[in-house]
Parts: sequence; structure tokens; C-alpha cells
Amino acid sequence: MEVGVMFWAAPDARATVQGVKALGVSCGQLGVTGDFPLTGAAPAWKAALEAESFRLVTVFAAYNGEDYADIPTVERTVGFIPAATREEREARTLELSDFAAALGVPSIACHIGFVPHDKNHPDYVAVRDMVRRVCDHAAKNGQTFALETGQEPAHTLLDFFKDVDRANLGINFDPANLILYGTDEPLPALGVLGKHVISVHAKDGINPAAPGALGSEKPLGQGSVNIPAFVAKLKEIGYSGAVNIEREGQSPEQWRADVSMAVGLLNSLI
Repeated sequence: MEVGVMFWAAPDARATVQGVKALGVSCGQLGVTGDFPLTGAAPAWKAALEAESFRLVTVFAAYNGEDYADIPTVERTVGFIPAATREEREARTLELSDFAAALGVPSIACHIGFVPHDKNHPDYVAVRDMVRRVCDHAAKNGQTFALETGQEPAHTLLDFFKDVDRANLGINFDPANLILYGTDEPLPALGVLGKHVISVHAKDGINPAAPGALGSEKPLGQGSVNIPAFVAKLKEIGYSGAVNIEREGQSPEQWRADVSMAVGLLNSLI
């Protein structure tokens, strides 16, 4: 395993990559917001990655209109579930796949949202078929497509995963999301999903304080995930990819301090 960092695309590709590399890592995941212009962006990013000898393992999609204020808002706005934005977000995801392919990145990922448990529900059918189309497009680019954990229990995600039935579908395992959404326990969930996990977030947090609320994210090692046990479980299931630190909602200065601390912690455990 190797320590990486999840970071977000900004206009100056070289400076962005240099800033992340200065934290002591040489790989990571690039998040792309819905309003970040992808047309013509690949050459600068490719040049920056090559110049800095930095490896991207995943490009993550976020979408215009998503809101993580609380669980009901997430249900209404996030991922592939909202019918009004489905077509736009599918097109954006395919564009993201092509952008990632131009950089030589082998995987794309996103949150698909709260998928209904009823397999006959129209939203379930629509999202399942949309994930299949994204997988098929990604396969043409030689890529996997990873679904991020958190918004459903592990067994529910596994059932959906099997129903999609695409060889290049995988899981981006985020242990903290399971706590933040109050959906599952990270270590048993990792055991359930383990053989399908192709990428990992290192993130920490505590449970929601009230029904409908999201839990609170914490610096790595200061929440309820039990990071030493999580890394041990990754070793147990044979995971050998990047462990990408994700830290959200902080000032740039605090983000760098928290990520730097997390790099040291993970290196000591790995």
C-alpha cells in the first residue's frame, strides 16, 4: 500500500500538483467539481503530472447542484438519483472518463446517491442502467468505475453491485462515510465488500447527533473509524493500492496541517 491524497482540480495544474506532492506523497485522487471546465484541460494536467512524477489513481466526479447539508438534502440532490439532472450528469461523467483517459488514469468514481432498496422502483432501474452505461463507456477507455461507500449498508451496495453486472465496476471504500451517514460499521463492511474494493479513502468521523443529520468529520485518528484496525483490515483482505487521505470542510491552512499529520500516521501504520 502507498499513501496518497484526495485533492481538487484548480486552474493552475502544476501548482496544484506541486502543493499536494509537498505533503510527502507521489500519488492521489483528483476530484473535479461540476463547474470545472474539462474541455482543453487535459494537456496541462498531463504535463503537470509528468513534470512532478505524480500518479493519479482515480478521477472523481462531483456535480452541479449537489448539497451535503443533511441526509434528506443528500437524498434529493446527490449523484444519479435526481431525475431532473440525470441526463446532464451522465454526460458529465462520460466527459470525465474521457478526460481521465487523456491523462492515463485507470479509474473514475463518484457518489451515485441513495439507491432505493426496491429493485422494481423506477429510480433503482434508471440508476442501475445509467451505471451500466457509464461502465461500458469507461471500459472503452480501459478504465474501472468505482462506487463510493456510505449512503447505504454494505450488503445493500453489494446487491446493487451484483445487479449492475459489469466486470469493470468496483468500490471506492470510504470508512468514515459509513459512520457519517450512520449506515454501517466500517470494518465488517470492508469484509463484505473487500474483493470488490479497488480504491480507498482514509477519512475519519463520528456518528450523527440526531436523526436526519450527518455525522461530523474529524482529523484522521480522532474519530470512530479506528484507523490502525482499518489499515490492518486492508492488509488482511489483500488490498495493495493507494490509501488516499480525504479531508473536507477546512481552511487551506488547516487542510494542509490535517493531511500532513495523516500522512505521518498512515506511513507509520503501513
